Amino acid sequence: MQYSRILLKLSGESLSGTGNYGISDTVLNEYAIQVIEVLNKGCEVAIVVGGGNIFRGLSGTESGFDRLKGDQMGMLATIINSLALESAIIRLGAKAKVFTSIRMEPVGELYNRDRVLEAMKNKTVCILSGGTGNPFFTTDTAAALRAVEIGANVLLKGTRVDGVYTSDPEKDPTALKFDRISFEDVINRRLKVMDSTAFTMCRENNMPIIVFDINKPGNLSKLIDGDTIGTLVM
Repeated sequence: MQYSRILLKLSGESLSGTGNYGISDTVLNEYAIQVIEVLNKGCEVAIVVGGGNIFRGLSGTESGFDRLKGDQMGMLATIINSLALESAIIRLGAKAKVFTSIRMEPVGELYNRDRVLEAMKNKTVCILSGGTGNPFFTTDTAAALRAVEIGANVLLKGTRVDGVYTSDPEKDPTALKFDRISFEDVINRRLKVMDSTAFTMCRENNMPIIVFDINKPGNLSKLIDGDTIGTLVM
């Protein structure tokens, strides 16, 4: 097993499946199966999920919402998604627990690194919700922060694209995929991997990032085993 402790970042949009909003039971179940697969291999798993399928704070400001209130609504959206993922994992027979960045008992336990590490050692999938708990920070930044805090071996960014390309492969058919790329090259080429705050945090703390297609069953398990899946940024 290549990685014994991971932080998996999932976008909220991915949970909606083919729809634009809401939560797809099918996608939720598929993600839960993949997570349990690596859990059963002995990997410790923490997850940060976005909330864009329900509400995105930044776009909410364009509709007239105050940015602070918009971001707080976005944080609550991530908690809804986290509870759904927790339920899906438990339904399939594994242990999962939601931790929130803002006090919200009994919805979830207030995030505490030591409590998370303890739960992970007891084969519990820890879903870290509510972003960083502060406005003006994305869930990418929350994922980077939590990955560093819990001492994850790698930050896995599950997307609908199978890696990092020279340009957007959904718009440019000539785009070329990188199997491996350095932090410096990502910056010099101005490639979009994560937001700049999250990317900088990973770079300064030597936290490798792997961008991969989470929607292909088995990919997460293959990554844990050390297969070359997606793009490794380090």
